[in-house]
Amino acid sequence: MSKIIDGKVISSRLREEIAREVEQLKKAVGRPPGLSVILVGEDPASQIYVRNKEKTAKELGFKSEVIRFPDTISENDLLRKIEELNNDQSVDGILVQLPLPEHIDEFKVTLTIAPEKDVDGFHPVNMGRLLIGKPYLVPCTPLGIIKMLDYEGIEIEGKKAVIIGRSNIVGKPVAILLLQRNATVTICHSRTRNLPDIVREADILVAAVGKAKFVKGDWIKEGAVVIDVGINRDENGKLVGDVDFEEAQKKASHITPVPGGVGPMTITMLMYNTLQAFKKHVGMEGEQ
Repeated sequence: MSKIIDGKVISSRLREEIAREVEQLKKAVGRPPGLSVILVGEDPASQIYVRNKEKTAKELGFKSEVIRFPDTISENDLLRKIEELNNDQSVDGILVQLPLPEHIDEFKVTLTIAPEKDVDGFHPVNMGRLLIGKPYLVPCTPLGIIKMLDYEGIEIEGKKAVIIGRSNIVGKPVAILLLQRNATVTICHSRTRNLPDIVREADILVAAVGKAKFVKGDWIKEGAVVIDVGINRDENGKLVGDVDFEEAQKKASHITPVPGGVGPMTITMLMYNTLQAFKKHVGMEGEQ
């Protein structure tokens, strides 16, 4: 039976470390890290995500503000607000909650956020730095996955890693991070042939495809590490991942549950990124 990788426990330990560092820096600098989150519209899932981010930020000693706009806001007005936050010296991190209304270009919004304040890690400058091995702010979910593997003492170097999913948010960046840790990486997607056979070779599997219980138990190599990024509802409305957890658990050495696995790490890494941005902003990189 697999060892469960408990994202709640790992997140809690990391948040304690972040909170301690924030307290020390507040004394040295005279202010806390500042995180501004922009929420456009009334999407229920986005409302929950933003509320959780705000709650976590305040618990860790950050200055956190949520700026709410109706979904009728013009693209230009939203971009002007981002520019205002770029120039605000009390703001270290800016996050625009996705998805956005159809009349607003998400890529244009991402480009407008100053790279040094882009705590989601999606700006092309931050993606480019990640690609060339000089990362600054790394997308939160991929960073959280690497932190989980390290926390559990799972060796990455020399292992065969298979990623199912090629999104800019998870698939591509986690592949780069694993490659930089000397794993041999295969990225799979909807056009991949013989997918089960490729997955059966994986020492480390990251499933980020967005389909409930897509990865079957007999796809899993004996002793593999399974990281399930998916958040889906099954036919009974139950929250499940991209992996058939009950079956995969019989073969994997380590596995993340859904919920309670990767999810808590994502918000924790947002706080981690905001702290890094703050330290760079006030000229205290590497001093803590």
